[in-house]
Amino acid sequence: MSKPFYVTTPIYYVNSDPHIGSAYTTIVADVVARYKRMLGYDTFFLTGTDEHGQKIMRAAKEKGMEPKDFVDELAQKFIKLWKELDISNDLFIRTTDDYHVKTVQKLFQKMYDKGDIYLGKYEGWYCVYDETFWTEKDVGADKLCPVCHRPLEHVEEENYFFKLSKYTKPLLDHFKTHPDFVEPDFRKNEMLKILEGGLEDISVSRTSFNWGIPLPFDQKHVIYVWFDALVNYVSAIGYGRDDEMFKKYWPADVHFVGKEINRFHSLIWPAMLMSAELPLPKKIFAHGWLTVNGEKISKSKGNAVDPRVLVNAYGLDAVKYYLLRDISFGNDGDFSEDNLIVRINADLANDLGNLVHRTLSMVNQNFSELPSPKVESAVDEDLKNLLLKTIDDYFKYMEKFKFTESLTQIWDLIKFSNKYVDLTEPWLLAKDPSKHERLGTVLYNLVDVMRNVSIMLSPIMVKTAQNLSNKINQKIDVNLLGWHKTISGVKIEVGDPLFPRIDTTIWKKVIKMVETNEQVSDKKPEITIEDFAKLDLRVARIKQAERVPKSDKLVKLLLDIAGEERQIVAGIGAVYTPESLIGREIIVIYNLKPAKLMGVDSNGMLLAAKDGEKLRILTVDGFVETGAKIS
Repeated sequence: MSKPFYVTTPIYYVNSDPHIGSAYTTIVADVVARYKRMLGYDTFFLTGTDEHGQKIMRAAKEKGMEPKDFVDELAQKFIKLWKELDISNDLFIRTTDDYHVKTVQKLFQKMYDKGDIYLGKYEGWYCVYDETFWTEKDVGADKLCPVCHRPLEHVEEENYFFKLSKYTKPLLDHFKTHPDFVEPDFRKNEMLKILEGGLEDISVSRTSFNWGIPLPFDQKHVIYVWFDALVNYVSAIGYGRDDEMFKKYWPADVHFVGKEINRFHSLIWPAMLMSAELPLPKKIFAHGWLTVNGEKISKSKGNAVDPRVLVNAYGLDAVKYYLLRDISFGNDGDFSEDNLIVRINADLANDLGNLVHRTLSMVNQNFSELPSPKVESAVDEDLKNLLLKTIDDYFKYMEKFKFTESLTQIWDLIKFSNKYVDLTEPWLLAKDPSKHERLGTVLYNLVDVMRNVSIMLSPIMVKTAQNLSNKINQKIDVNLLGWHKTISGVKIEVGDPLFPRIDTTIWKKVIKMVETNEQVSDKKPEITIEDFAKLDLRVARIKQAERVPKSDKLVKLLLDIAGEERQIVAGIGAVYTPESLIGREIIVIYNLKPAKLMGVDSNGMLLAAKDGEKLRILTVDGFVETGAKIS
């Protein structure tokens, strides 16, 4: 009986427009699902849509529609997109599905019966856009959402609360006994820091609207959308209705999520499972964000690129190859159309495409069918050793979700195979009848490499791998990875090149950034010298730096200003790591009125230059004593 493997993406907010950033998680999860199926695992791959909440209700009302009719229409765009991207999910779950509703109510009843849910009153700030609650200390004087920077709404209503604080120590213990529970390590450390500060009880219900799942023990309340959504991971595989299926696939092997929802998945979801006395997932993998051509993805910038536009222009396999080869999974990364074109021309058309085309052409020109290897040499041994090492590295890196490293190893093998052609000079061997068997061996060895490459690429570049295996008339079978397992005596088809080169002199790129007049609109009114004299600008040296919990951008800095220690908070964490800031001499507004940012005191402001999403802090030219005034 094959071993089960359960992989999930987060369910996507149904009223959002899919773009290359949101597709990224699903593409990666699909690669992992295909890889595990290739190895013989009984794999279950889940994705879907999140369809409840206040924002959906308001959007439906604006359209003059009932919420259910509204989400029925919107869910189809995700279903259609995943089909067009050849995503191999086993189930597409919707949080409006009847079985999901019943499962959510069953799980919450169990948590309530345990005494982990209690009635209270919530008073604070709520972001309708992100469906997130924020405390007074989080939001600052402007009352803007710390994540999306939209205006918050003040909420005061009767809510049920979950005793999240009760699970602080159990979660800390779990993190310590399961060091790979959250990856990458720096994401785990962010969660540990929150845990070490202690968790607070959180609201799990709303009464100000009714588009949600009613609490089973109090029908006046609907379950807060995030808690409803998290339960999809167990409702999809039969919790409470199909014990055999649930026992087979749970706990999940890996939840793939974006870093912005890591806290929900790595802290709140495990605490809910502990309350319901269910096993925790084996791994949460929180990856970084994608930017496009150096800019954060947003509608206003015109770079919320529909992945179908890229696929139609460059092909699905090329886009997937670029995403996994150029962007180190786990970190933030930039989707550059220029770099995509470079990868297509250099890696796919030149390295792989040329190797395949010229090798198969020589086979057809000199043999009626693929010959057998008969005359070996030392350079063949080099090719063999590299092939076997590549196979070992492939499995090692794929198991750790290190796709960039895995593809790098495969392409090192492809590049050496091209070098092998230059070293063996098959075009000269073809001119000498006495070296015909040696020619056959060289060409067989190259086809043997192609067969192995097609197997290793099959979870990532599905059509390319199948096309290549068809050309060489071989099976894609992971059990046949290895040296000289290619079947000889078969017909070879040359056909068209796998990847035609892109002529950059005439090619028109498909990502068109919206041109804005930001420089004009950001122009400030003129001031007098007296106005400028009110600013007290001084040189400061950064002594300590650390990230502000729950924020990807804010960094807390301890400054030395002429012997005075002063703390400020700066929104530079997306560009600078805390370690890279220590010792830098910066310019600060010394007499700025103190403020709180996400509950952290800030007494001053550093100066920085910003161009779109690019940001650089201002420093002084050469050594200057701290406290020196800027004039």
